[in-house]
Amino acid sequence: MENAWNEIRAWRRQRRAELIAARMALTADEHRARSAELQAQIRAGFVFPVGTVIAFCWPFKKEFDARFALRDFRAAGALAVLPVVVAAASPLQFRQWWPGAPMRKGVYEIPYPHETRLLAPDVAFVPMNGFDAQGYRLGYGGGYFDRTLAAQSPRMVAIGLAFENARLPTIQPQAHDIAMDFVVTEAGIYRAQDGELASISAAAATQELRDLFARRSLPRTTAVATAYSSPVCYAAEFPGYFGEQIPAAD
Repeated sequence: MENAWNEIRAWRRQRRAELIAARMALTADEHRARSAELQAQIRAGFVFPVGTVIAFCWPFKKEFDARFALRDFRAAGALAVLPVVVAAASPLQFRQWWPGAPMRKGVYEIPYPHETRLLAPDVAFVPMNGFDAQGYRLGYGGGYFDRTLAAQSPRMVAIGLAFENARLPTIQPQAHDIAMDFVVTEAGIYRAQDGELASISAAAATQELRDLFARRSLPRTTAVATAYSSPVCYAAEFPGYFGEQIPAAD
């Protein structure tokens, strides 16, 4: 059993490296065009109640940059949070972010909010290096997001974001892997349910999200933090917080 898992991990490492390389090879124009289409899909398909806590990740290695879509959701009354790695093999924590929030650098030198409120997300926009026909995500191999989903009750709605060229027949999912609720690419919106990833319209996505929120009693009645959270991921939306000008850690 252990040998089989070791083989799967090696296979995933290889696929991950190939998919990241393909993403990094996109030209600026290709990346811009795909990103614009993906952002349009997000805006068309998802509407969140006021007070919804939304987690999303700072773009890394040419991942889709969700900051601009999130700016619209924040303007409509949502709260933004960034994930923070607190310990190896542990669920993540999410801290509230707003333009001008105090920041520090964490894993991979990615900024995270420093000593802001801990909040439990209702929704997470999750970057994916790869995804498969069942809606499972290929991340960076640390397992942080799956642990976070498993620890949360009620569970946040997980919306995986990637470009279509990240699609795989399977990631060889294991018992600890948790499928996304939705996958969004530049080509459309997909609902992951009953072991299948099915293309749906923007209107259907809006209704599916509403139904999921009702079934999971989201958004939460309180913004009080739980003891866990997700990986570091957000970027600022104002001058001086777009990359290299982030304040250095103490």
